[in-house]
Amino acid sequence: MNYITLSNGVKMPQLGYGVYQVTKDVCERCVSDALKVGYRLIDTAQSYFNEEEVGSAVAKSGVPREEIFLTTKVWIEHYGYEAAKASVLESMQKLQVDYLDLCLLHQPFSDVYGAYRALEDLYDRGIIRAIGVSNFYADRMVDIASFSRIQPMVNQVEIHPRSQQIESKRWHEKYGVQMEAWAPFGEGRGDMFNLPELKTIAGKYGKTVAQVILRWHLQRGIVVIPKSVHIERMEENFNVFDFALSGEDMAVIAALDQKKSAFFSHTDPAMVEWFVHMVEERRQHHDCAAEKKNW
Repeated sequence: MNYITLSNGVKMPQLGYGVYQVTKDVCERCVSDALKVGYRLIDTAQSYFNEEEVGSAVAKSGVPREEIFLTTKVWIEHYGYEAAKASVLESMQKLQVDYLDLCLLHQPFSDVYGAYRALEDLYDRGIIRAIGVSNFYADRMVDIASFSRIQPMVNQVEIHPRSQQIESKRWHEKYGVQMEAWAPFGEGRGDMFNLPELKTIAGKYGKTVAQVILRWHLQRGIVVIPKSVHIERMEENFNVFDFALSGEDMAVIAALDQKKSAFFSHTDPAMVEWFVHMVEERRQHHDCAAEKKNW
């Protein structure tokens, strides 16, 4: 396993397992499988609604807690100082842990600074070993890094061969913020796994396209958290430390960059409205559930 040393000296596995879109009914089994394969970085979030299952798998795994690097993320509806702090403590209860290795702000909207101050204070108390953000474009990253008491150590963003974040990576390196790819395969969009350039490179090494993509990330110094619900694919994704791409291979992949998101833009007002509506819908759902509980 390769490790990245964050700006505060904390060592983070460079290859982990992400549970985005892993449903509650299979999540505990999937995390258990990932830990058996050898993954030690597990990435979840409040908005994934599977923290309890992740915590249960970790608790039953037999793997010493100090060997597992556990990440969760604060969702927008919990932004603001007090709400963010309370939500992190609730997440820790669900995860059955007394500290988090990394906690991120999931989106760059609403009261980001109040929520980030909560992370800073929990970091000071030793409850969180590293703090950071997610989906912050380079300008927002520079802003929060410049005007916060503690600079973010990690920014989890969209990075894959079609959206390589080359210029953004330069800014992150300048500020000592580690980049982490939440969709290292771009979720296969744009027929990613059938691109002839990637298939040719994969054939050269006797590897799969997925393994080539992960190796490309690792050689760029990016942390990756591929997701799969199949243990065979987890093993495949983990088996990327026995080969290295040449400079020519890296150049071929660099030429695939389309310099745009395969998903959406956080600077699109319509997309910001979509996030606002989602937060409102979830708040209404939560309020209705609370009312029924009190009946």
